Amino acid sequence: MLLTRYKAILFLQHILLIADFFFNISVELLRLENVVLLIMYILQAIGIIFALIVLFLLFFYTYIFQAGLVSILVKKFRITIAVSFFYLILCATLHGWALTLRWDNPKIYIWDVKGIQALYIFQRCSSVLYYYFYKRSALKLGDPKFYQESQWLREEFEKRR
Repeated sequence: MLLTRYKAILFLQHILLIADFFFNISVELLRLENVVLLIMYILQAIGIIFALIVLFLLFFYTYIFQAGLVSILVKKFRITIAVSFFYLILCATLHGWALTLRWDNPKIYIWDVKGIQALYIFQRCSSVLYYYFYKRSALKLGDPKFYQESQWLREEFEKRR
């Protein structure tokens, strides 16, 4: 039962990452319609937030969380959590700025505005880090050591004392 649930959640996580990837590569093709672009940006943000919620739900299923040792999970996955929130903020910043620049005239060339290119490149490079750390964490959470009492968990608990 646990393996079936994990496979379904892992599939959902991969779907969310693939959707985010396709939002990133295709959203500029829809730049002539501001409303469509706004909806795409909102869907991408919702997807990132939903991916974080799914990751936290996986945390809740672990034996470590149920034993009340949340700090171990947070410490082990802090980079993924930080990168995910940072990526969400970068996406919101870039999308908000781009929409502000082209809202009145969707056909305007916005890439000569100082800083927008740098933010665009930084957001796209950050997406690679987000995909890597998120997928790594999703696969790590499939390890049985997170779902049962083990020597590793006892050692971690002893370090906390």
